[in-house]
Amino acid sequence: MTSIFDEDLPRTAANFAPFSPLSFIERTAEVYPQRLAVVHGELRQTWGETYARCRRLASALQRAGIGKNDTVAVMLPNTPPMVEAHFGVPMAGAVLNALNTRLDPEAIAFMLDHGEAKAVIVDPEFSLTLQKALAMRQATTPLLVIDVEDVLFNGAAERIGSSTYEAFLASGDPAFAWSLPADEWDAIALNYTSGTTGNPKGVVYHHRGAAMNAVSNVMEWDMPKHAVYLWTLPMFHCNGWCFPWTVAARAGVNVCLRRVEAQAIFDAMRNHGVTHYCGAPIVHGMLVNSPAAMKVGLPAGVKAMVAGAAPPASMIEGMEQMGFDLTHVYGLTEVYGPATVCAKHESWDALEIGERARLNARQGVRYHLQRDVRVLDPETLQPVPQDGETMGEIMFKGNIAMKGYLKNPKATAEAFEGGWFHSGDLAVQYADGYFKIKDRSKDIIISGGENISSIEVEDVLYRHPAVLAAAVVAKADAKWGETPCAFIELKAGADTTAEAIVAHCKQHLAGFKVPRAVVFGELPKTSTGKIQKFELRKLAGSAAAIDI
Repeated sequence: MTSIFDEDLPRTAANFAPFSPLSFIERTAEVYPQRLAVVHGELRQTWGETYARCRRLASALQRAGIGKNDTVAVMLPNTPPMVEAHFGVPMAGAVLNALNTRLDPEAIAFMLDHGEAKAVIVDPEFSLTLQKALAMRQATTPLLVIDVEDVLFNGAAERIGSSTYEAFLASGDPAFAWSLPADEWDAIALNYTSGTTGNPKGVVYHHRGAAMNAVSNVMEWDMPKHAVYLWTLPMFHCNGWCFPWTVAARAGVNVCLRRVEAQAIFDAMRNHGVTHYCGAPIVHGMLVNSPAAMKVGLPAGVKAMVAGAAPPASMIEGMEQMGFDLTHVYGLTEVYGPATVCAKHESWDALEIGERARLNARQGVRYHLQRDVRVLDPETLQPVPQDGETMGEIMFKGNIAMKGYLKNPKATAEAFEGGWFHSGDLAVQYADGYFKIKDRSKDIIISGGENISSIEVEDVLYRHPAVLAAAVVAKADAKWGETPCAFIELKAGADTTAEAIVAHCKQHLAGFKVPRAVVFGELPKTSTGKIQKFELRKLAGSAAAIDI
């Protein structure tokens, strides 16, 4: 039955537009064309110039035959082309796949094939890895390779593409008439996440979710116009937690950073008046533990955002001593990076450091524009008692959730069962509504902000001729948060060393996935032969670390 409020009230271009972060850069370039947008070494690029370059990129991609729902991969550090790709690629109607530059060629090859990439833009630092990956591809479709040339890269590299990035942009139109997506549900990005199976899953983002999370970032941080944002967080991590679009919305400054090093970070903060930055606990810990002389003259009131392991009291105290304001957030690739925040209250300021650390260690409450986050019983989908003791699973609902897993309807259906996104993280919820993670139902190890699948590492261990059984669990690490700890049961009569196991893993895994502790012995098992990982987690703390 038609409502009186629908009759003769049509949805038209005059009263409805798809919600997309692409509109953010369009407005900023119109209102603040001369404001600084990008800093990289000696480069100073305005928003007017950046917008024109993004339009050139979109135009050049379309002229190369790349358009709606085609995948464009990028293998780039936090440099200007990475910022531009977040706008230029979707302006062409294409989908941005920001590749994790720390991965090995085999993983990169899988992603290029699975995502059906039509083009890839590569920085010289990663050209060798990409070249190996291209040779491993199973797909026979041609792939347009574009080489970036960066004056700040001082290593050896050879061109592997058919064009340089600047030449490619020169072929495009700076006044290219791009348009918003016909549907805000259209895909804007593809990001791969480590899963508990052999190959990673492709997480598809939509324009609406990207815009929603970008705006939520502004609101959680009370982010002012013209904020100066330092790129310590890799833009390949959940599209930099949507901050390329957030910075554009605020007409801010993208201070690029090729390498995450304490001296470079502190220098950038002083030289450019940095106001905001994000990072995994290891980045913040590195800054806190840097020599005092390195911290002289830092700007006051820098806002820092941390995700991953909860910030300990020593980190909170160290950040306060530097005059930094730390915000703790939580999320997953499937929810565009952080989608909850440990929103602080003024009353907490009067508490002693230990109590403040306890409160700030919680994963918090939903982002402003996320519909809901709850700790639910995974069987009944009913809320658990908010007693701080009863465990359930963290589940999300709302616009800040992926479209689904690419080419994996079964995993998508499981993830969204019952109308909620199932995070796989087990938590308790407190009387004030804040929740805290207690365990993970998936055996994912988070090391330095990177997800490591224990199953993937175990598969490599099983390839060693001396290994009968293997299990990998997280071991707490002061620097990385967590690192893989391998428990190995050898075959009868076999003999090997921890160093040999590590050397074997290095041949098949990216460096950050290699176990940093190896323990030999019979593995505890259930009556049905299943390895009891909860017992191994108890033992991991005392396992001796190996220098790798």
